[in-house]
Amino acid sequence: MEKSLGLIEVVGLAAAIEAADAACKTANVELVGYERAKGGGMITIKIVGQVGAVKAAITAAKAAAGAVNKVVSCRVIARPDKQIAGLVTSKDTVGVQRSAPAPVEAPPATPPAAKQPAPAPVKSSTASVAAAKKHEEIAPSKETGNE
Repeated sequence: MEKSLGLIEVVGLAAAIEAADAACKTANVELVGYERAKGGGMITIKIVGQVGAVKAAITAAKAAAGAVNKVVSCRVIARPDKQIAGLVTSKDTVGVQRSAPAPVEAPPATPPAAKQPAPAPVKSSTASVAAAKKHEEIAPSKETGNE
């Protein structure tokens, strides 16, 4: 890890979210995620970035989370050894993307509809209107029951 690591452990999810929000708004840092302890309601927020940015972010996160609930501990590790990367992004870390998400593909373009020949225009003439009326008079009506 070339970046610095910042950790802040707080009690409660509300304090953790407040800490993460303050950290991200204060400095140019990247939120790695959070990890819940196995008891006591403690949550650890993990951030990475340049050492100065991480220090400023953790300081702001400590003040913000302290206004909500108890801050248990906080730490900035400048340029942590690459061997601890598995501890930072463990299977218990929530919010970590272990692999790049698959790109979202655009739906396939629908082929243009095959051009159908336009129906022949109906010629309106008195002969065709008269034929239609005659057909209506001859055809039995379903309403009357004549079949």
